[in-house]
Amino acid sequence: LGNGGSTLHALRCLEEQYGDQWTSFTVLLIHSGGYSQRLPNASALGKIFTALPLGDPVHQMLELKLALYLDFPRHMRPGVLVTCSDDIELYSTGATEPITFDKPGFTALAHPSDLAVGTTHGVFVLDPSGFSGEGGLEYVPCYRFLHKPDVQTMQQSGAVCVRGGHPQPSSPGGCGDSGVASECVYTDSVFYMDHSTAKQLLMFYKQVGTLCCEIDAYGDFLQALGPGATPDYTKNTSNVSREGSGLVAVRQQLYSLLRGTALNVIVLNNSQFYHIGTTQEYLFHFTAESKLRFELGLQPVAFSIVPDTAKAWGQVSIVQSILEPGCAVGPGSVIEFSRLGPGVSVGTGSIVSGSCINFSVHIPSGCLLSSVSVRITGPVQYVTMVFGVADDLKRSVESLSGLHSLRFFGASLPECLHLWGLEASHQLFSSGDTRLGLWTARIFPVCPTLSESVRMSLSMLNSVQHRSALTLSGFQLLSVEEMLTYKDVGDMLKFRKRIYDEICLQRQKDKSDC
Repeated sequence: LGNGGSTLHALRCLEEQYGDQWTSFTVLLIHSGGYSQRLPNASALGKIFTALPLGDPVHQMLELKLALYLDFPRHMRPGVLVTCSDDIELYSTGATEPITFDKPGFTALAHPSDLAVGTTHGVFVLDPSGFSGEGGLEYVPCYRFLHKPDVQTMQQSGAVCVRGGHPQPSSPGGCGDSGVASECVYTDSVFYMDHSTAKQLLMFYKQVGTLCCEIDAYGDFLQALGPGATPDYTKNTSNVSREGSGLVAVRQQLYSLLRGTALNVIVLNNSQFYHIGTTQEYLFHFTAESKLRFELGLQPVAFSIVPDTAKAWGQVSIVQSILEPGCAVGPGSVIEFSRLGPGVSVGTGSIVSGSCINFSVHIPSGCLLSSVSVRITGPVQYVTMVFGVADDLKRSVESLSGLHSLRFFGASLPECLHLWGLEASHQLFSSGDTRLGLWTARIFPVCPTLSESVRMSLSMLNSVQHRSALTLSGFQLLSVEEMLTYKDVGDMLKFRKRIYDEICLQRQKDKSDC
């Protein structure tokens, strides 16, 4: 459905459960994270439940979102506030300036960003007569909304502003704080719609019936708004992951429905928008000297047991994990919900999630290792995905002849398949004869224990790195797509709870020893 379709579905669920009563609610609607192909360690449970290296016990993105929006309901008329699960908005407006959502139509928060950030986000073309660029907070009418525009489109549409002379947010994602005039655009994050608008969208959803395409709550809702909106975007499918049947027709219907609806923008001049939806962003914000790490007070070790040698590891992020004496973690790496035994070493810039490693092994730099509990027919079993943090899991090709363009940890996929004794065929992919990619490739062995699944996946990686043969033909193999189909969330949470209980017990023991 896309996040737009799921928004409509959630509105229908509210009406079915509460009837007309829901029109008096202030609703927080968070998109839980989709497939999370650019941050696959969050795929099984959803990005909204991503653990942060913050708090004791650790907080999830959900708790952070609730804390960030704590003041909003007091200054909000009944309606729906829509937000993503992988962004964080930090701002300062002054003690006497609350953010108020009380206007009809749509109201969106806007943040100053450099033009490069604008190419991957929504950009507001503000009405210059109502916008000064001064102060912490301004309410400005929006002339038009652009979705992931190129720089030329931003410039030609009048979206680019020149700012300077007072403090600015710093990069990445900001306009620099040197006091020198610089070009920037105002990008989107959270938006609100009043109840009459939400009801309009709900009626549209009921009339359409079953959606056969992905709708984007940002691109497909907001581009129809403002006096400068045109229907041109309805035919532009360049930013769509899966076009689906009838997408253009549905977009045109939405444009007709929403055309003329107001788009009010709350410009937060002293604000910063952070995105942590990719492996690179995740590693940067959690381990480097990032501004977000400083502003939120993110910790190198959060609710974990680590050896005394951990102090010498440098910039790492250990989240609700047990690391035994004799293991080591390289700088720039994240370990979450895992148990690492003696003899385990992790290279730099890697991610280890939900894994139990009780054997001596080196996990190479730039590696993503994430374990998933699955239940296919009988008892719980385990599969561990392993990739390079820079591997493109969204990329797919249409034919087997194109497989050489898919890269697994620097090697071509056909080369890897040869090393593993697997034949490149349509049966190898859970998607059949379409969307052939790393996401749908059946290459990961199903194992009876968590530790064994980690061992096998690391053997696959070792095979590729050293160009040595490894036989996978005797195993049942799953794609990441299938892991999510068969995932056993209950068992994954049990594993996390066991780690939690052991950390609590160890702390009690340490306290009594003192």
